[in-house]
Amino acid sequence: MSVSQGTIKKQSEAKISVSKEKNTGGVLLTTALMAGYSMIYMDKNMISTAIIPIAEQFHLTTSQTGLIMSLFFLGYSLMQIPGGWLADKIGYKKVLMLSLSLITIFSFAFGLAGSLLMFILIRFLAGIGHAGYPPSCSKGIAENFPKERRTFVQSLILSTSGIGGILAFVIGARLIDLNWHYAYYALGTFFAISFFLVAFLVPNTIPTAKTKTEKKQVSFKSVISNRNVIVLFVAMLLANVAFYGNMSWLPTFLKTKFSLSISTVGVILAVNAIGGTLASIFAGVLLTKYFANKEKVLLMGCSVLSSLLFLGLVFSDSLALSIAFLYVLTFLLTTIFVGIFSWPHKILPEKVIGSSIGIVNTGGTLGGFIAPMAFGALITIAGGSFSIVFITLAIAIVICGLVALTVKTEK
Repeated sequence: MSVSQGTIKKQSEAKISVSKEKNTGGVLLTTALMAGYSMIYMDKNMISTAIIPIAEQFHLTTSQTGLIMSLFFLGYSLMQIPGGWLADKIGYKKVLMLSLSLITIFSFAFGLAGSLLMFILIRFLAGIGHAGYPPSCSKGIAENFPKERRTFVQSLILSTSGIGGILAFVIGARLIDLNWHYAYYALGTFFAISFFLVAFLVPNTIPTAKTKTEKKQVSFKSVISNRNVIVLFVAMLLANVAFYGNMSWLPTFLKTKFSLSISTVGVILAVNAIGGTLASIFAGVLLTKYFANKEKVLLMGCSVLSSLLFLGLVFSDSLALSIAFLYVLTFLLTTIFVGIFSWPHKILPEKVIGSSIGIVNTGGTLGGFIAPMAFGALITIAGGSFSIVFITLAIAIVICGLVALTVKTEK
């Protein structure tokens, strides 16, 4: 009897040890992915502030500055699907490290640039570097966490949009106010640190052994032609037209409309970024506990409210009211983004998560490509007025919600 109890005790201790090891590995993986993602979002946010002194120094028009911001997303869009495919084929860690190494190089290069052509070229190449990170993160989540935890872990990692924003609008904005070159040297250093965190903390991809009971392979062709993938692609495109259209021109809008300094704008947007972080985590809880299988209701509701708040920004002449509208708007847009981005974990096979996220997020990056350039041209045509931009964003986000209603889910 004592031998049996001893054996049971050893087995129990072994299970606890394995469980602790898995939990520790999951924490380290999540930490490393969040560090890299924070830098990704710092880069995306910082350019919208840096473009102000760059435009003044090199006498650039809003159309030209819009082109600099948009070309980043063109490079991003072109490599999203190949990046997701590579994550599925050669392993997510290799793609993560390649992505971070490229962004590190081009962050330093942007700080050294001195002409419109160089700004455009470097941001385009930086976009190519960025492209492999999101689908590789999603692939890492799919391989290392059970299905029921993936949506929350994904939302936790996406909460770095706020962390990156805080870094961009506190550290980045202060450095930009001092000298925009220094801001990009600092950014390159942060990316280098993230590279080493991924190299040491992220586990290598472990090939799954083939068995007779293994499920039939899902072809890339079937993924790219999957109805839900196409619908989410379109929804993400519209969501990011709204998200990046707002983010790209918000610093200039606030500075121009209310005659604020770059540092003051940075403080407002840093607080806004904190809200974005909380929104991402809260969205994960909502989607997991309260709106499981009711994602359409949440996304449509957030879309309608976001549209009203965009219109509020147009018609409000009060700085305090505009800031309040902005903070609630960011909360809603972040919830929409997390909802669309995490949906594939629920409705698509694990083995093609990298490819499917790559396709869906390509819609997002195309939205990021279209918005800054198109709205920069619209602002120029409208004689410097931002009203047409926010009215267009209000329409785009409602259409996004309507598109999301067409996703087919199992009953």
